[in-house]
Amino acid sequence: MTLIDTIDALLPQTQCTRCGYPTCRAYAEAIAAGAAEINQCPPGGAAGVAALADLLGRATKPLNPANGFEGAPIVALIDEDVCIGCTKCIQACPVDAIVGAAKRMHTVITAECTGCELCVPPCPVDCIALVPTAAQPLGRAEVLARAAQARRRFEARTARRVRATLQPSPSRGGLGGDGVDPGERDTNSIPFPASPFKGEEKGDVPPMKGDAPPITRSAVLEAIARGKARRAAGKDPSSR
Repeated sequence: MTLIDTIDALLPQTQCTRCGYPTCRAYAEAIAAGAAEINQCPPGGAAGVAALADLLGRATKPLNPANGFEGAPIVALIDEDVCIGCTKCIQACPVDAIVGAAKRMHTVITAECTGCELCVPPCPVDCIALVPTAAQPLGRAEVLARAAQARRRFEARTARRVRATLQPSPSRGGLGGDGVDPGERDTNSIPFPASPFKGEEKGDVPPMKGDAPPITRSAVLEAIARGKARRAAGKDPSSR
């Protein structure tokens, strides 16, 4: 295992980009090269900084506030009544924690969401809320356990997108809106892990509206207008 691999193994694998790099791996490479400090990862928290300091023989230091602050774990939730099925959040999610189809409602696999927040900015109708799942930051052991799963999902998504780019399927009309061959994404067959939220029974699949007719253009335009109005008014989507 290289130094980069070892550093990467200590990172939370949220792929949130808050460290200033596009992926956790890129941040690990920068640390190994001496181009980045060890205190640029808010999801890793103070314990993560300490682990990197111990590995590299450096003095520990507080998290750099320019990169954000350590906080309780969060997940994204989609307001299904407002979602217009634009797929922009699916494209943004680094760990495939959002499923859905074009012009149909999307939903979040809450047990797989890393709380990276990358799905929020591209949503044109402001229908994604960030909800805390605990009152305190996660312990180091749980951070690393979640990181291992998030890494597997991120690497699988990356590999699939590379395959789809190199070998598009003309018989299926090319790639989907998220750069994935539509034939490779079967949203009805994806198992949903247990949800940390009340009202969802363990192992149940959240209700989908797959049998509903596609959303009309006028409904899309109206929803976008409402989303723009909410943002102009400074409404925080997490308050919904």
